[in-house]
Amino acid sequence: MKIALDAVGGDHGTAPLIDGAVQAANAFGVELVLAGPAGLLRAELSKRGVGENDPRFEVVDAPDLIAMDEEPAAACRAKPRASVMVAAELVKQGRAAGFVSAGHSGATMVAALWHLKRVPGILRPAIAVPIPTPKGVTLLLDGGANVDCKPWHLVQFATMGSLLSSRLYGVADPAVGVLTIGEEEGKGNDLVKEAVPHLKTAEGVRFVGSVEGRDVPAGRVDVVVCDGFVGNVLIKTMEGTAAAVVGLLKAELMSSWRYKAAALALRGPFARLKRKMSYDEYGGAPLVGVNGVAIVCHGSSNARAISHAVRAAAKTADSGMAEALRESAARDAKRQPATI
Repeated sequence: MKIALDAVGGDHGTAPLIDGAVQAANAFGVELVLAGPAGLLRAELSKRGVGENDPRFEVVDAPDLIAMDEEPAAACRAKPRASVMVAAELVKQGRAAGFVSAGHSGATMVAALWHLKRVPGILRPAIAVPIPTPKGVTLLLDGGANVDCKPWHLVQFATMGSLLSSRLYGVADPAVGVLTIGEEEGKGNDLVKEAVPHLKTAEGVRFVGSVEGRDVPAGRVDVVVCDGFVGNVLIKTMEGTAAAVVGLLKAELMSSWRYKAAALALRGPFARLKRKMSYDEYGGAPLVGVNGVAIVCHGSSNARAISHAVRAAAKTADSGMAEALRESAARDAKRQPATI
């Protein structure tokens, strides 16, 4: 299986992306098609001992880059040979089973829609963010692709999240909740109140009711749905809180020799906890609802995150998610309200 990688998108240049590609090839046996300036990519591969004839790596020239401050739709139209556009096109051509990008997330979505199109019947593709919890993984949809949503969009997020949770993470009957400001039914804004009756009757969705923000990291549900504005704020808040807690803990542990000794003794458990709760372990978030596999990564992704994102793309492509989603969307289209 080959996975295309936008090999120049990201906050830290090409180095961590190429390092991640090499790690993915070595650790997971995934072959890669690297999209970016050909000369630069071959030089970076050579620095890591990868020869031009290595069958695990193919380089496709993509001379342009979409910067983080560019308007995504306009930039994708103006730069059809940008790295993220070429990576998506490789999937369309069947030369790759999916693509991964740590570049402009808006451009990643535009490129996926441009070349792969939406699954027929899906109104809004969504970013499915995996959140590590004590019970496993909770998928949050939407993580930021759609800041304004309507009730039926949340229903489709629930369907897509349920399929992904089942096929990618092995959850037999995923529990789905809607994110709001109270557990009692009837609390929330108009979007939540109007979506709940549809969620209750959605085929293939085990809706368990409302959940609050504190319930998400606790793993109360397997899938949580909300609009992309709320979802992105929640994710960024959780990331910032985790970083702040780790910083405070480190400062306390370094404040005396006794604490330092205790920290040394607990180094193993701390390392395992960090690995379990780290974003790097999951690498990226699938963009579900497009007719193919696209993984959206943090711009600040390191090599480990990129390698795991490549693995996630391969696993998603191998899961049969796309075919299952097409069947589900075709079935649900018959139940879709006339006015959405």
